[in-house]
Amino acid sequence: MSHLEADDATPLLRDDASSEDSEDGDYSSRWRSIRVMYFTMFLSSVGFTIVITSLWPYLEKIDGSADASFLGWMVAAYSLGQMVASPFFGWWSNHRSRWEPLVCSIFINLSANIYYAYAYLPKTNNKYHLLMSRVFVGFGAGNVAVVRSYVAGATSLKERTSAMANMSACQALGFILGPALQACLSFIGEEGVTLNFIDLQLNMYTTPALLATAFGLVNILLVLFVLKEHRVDEKGKSLPSINYDSEDRVDVLEESEESIDHMAVVTSNVLFFTVMFIFAVFETISTPLSMDMFAWTRKEAVLYNGIIMCCIGCESIIVFVVVKAASQRFGDRPVLLTGFCTIFCGFIILLPWGNQYPKIQWADIKNNSGVNLILKDSVSANGTVEPTGCPYEQTWCQYTPAIHLSQYMVSDVLIGVGYPACNVMSYTLYSKIIGPKPQGVYMGWLTASGSGARTLGPVFVSHVYTILGPRWAVSLICGMVVGAIVLLSAMYQRLIGFSVRHGRIVS
Repeated sequence: MSHLEADDATPLLRDDASSEDSEDGDYSSRWRSIRVMYFTMFLSSVGFTIVITSLWPYLEKIDGSADASFLGWMVAAYSLGQMVASPFFGWWSNHRSRWEPLVCSIFINLSANIYYAYAYLPKTNNKYHLLMSRVFVGFGAGNVAVVRSYVAGATSLKERTSAMANMSACQALGFILGPALQACLSFIGEEGVTLNFIDLQLNMYTTPALLATAFGLVNILLVLFVLKEHRVDEKGKSLPSINYDSEDRVDVLEESEESIDHMAVVTSNVLFFTVMFIFAVFETISTPLSMDMFAWTRKEAVLYNGIIMCCIGCESIIVFVVVKAASQRFGDRPVLLTGFCTIFCGFIILLPWGNQYPKIQWADIKNNSGVNLILKDSVSANGTVEPTGCPYEQTWCQYTPAIHLSQYMVSDVLIGVGYPACNVMSYTLYSKIIGPKPQGVYMGWLTASGSGARTLGPVFVSHVYTILGPRWAVSLICGMVVGAIVLLSAMYQRLIGFSVRHGRIVS
């Protein structure tokens, strides 16, 4: 293991004093700017998770024609927007000062959150307005490519894994705070209060999006007044800033590509796609699965899944701390392989078994005389009580064993360990494979591959889950994880850093 590998002692909010430029005047400015990138990553995560547990009940409330399959498109919409935007913002960050794509993307993001909060206003097609708002929120989140490329270019190899782990910790904090805020705001209720002068309902569904808008305004101010351009070499020595209006930048942007192992680049993208696909499936399925299996109401599902997501986020932060030390001791690749194995165990446990079956929601079934046959206390005479349980339209509910709450919780814990380890190791390895070349476009493609996974994953699982049930959905995911483990094992020797490959440092 090289002495230039990650420094596991680098705290989230303290500079790495071991860097070679620690005495330079630019050092403090560089780490302030990196922390702005941490915060931007944090807000990107918040923007996604702050509404994720309430997305399904909000969709049901404002448009009764929406079904679980449409929910898949709703969750995928964010990632579709991010997939389209990431290469563009990555390219932009390679050719212009990074504050430009950042401010533009954040403004798009906060505007889209306002659109989301007003999606209930139109008289028809509310679900499509909600869908478009999530597309634009995701488009604004394409700045993740800019964030990753900035951190990769502003850190030495010694700092890289630690900085990437810190950035992932900030992302995990967003996963904690987002659902936590949604859970807290659930006490506002579905009706909330109405601000007539701006035609706005402040309730448990709209308030989180408006809060994300306020966070976006803070983020823009930090980018404008704190962020500075910084680049360092592999040892942490400051490099001259690029003058984007001169011809000098051509030398920097056109460094040779032939020495990059493109097979390793493609493999890293495939592995990252798999990681994000798996977690997108998990996020999407959690709310309908819990409502079907545990007979939770919409409000209970928002509250309890919000708490669960918070706990997973807290668990992830601990994992990031462990990952720093484990990566330094064992290397990036073993940690990545261990993460995939842990995820596999998490999904295997989630497979339905036993002879107990979920509670069926029999509301609205009629006999030959047209009389409702309500076999459970699901709907009162005035329609105020919400039906709960597994909808009878999902025929698999009648023959698929129930998933127990204990299964669900153990699966959450294992996936909460494996996902963050795979996440941070995937793009840390990727940044090292690329080497000293400006990484905006490469990080754009990596982010796009992850966004593509988050686009396809929810659509895939919502259709498979709705039609075939959790047994098929979980089994297919297990097969995908096994495929990733086989690919990682086959390409293991090629997934090494640029400097290691060319003999600049010893692995």
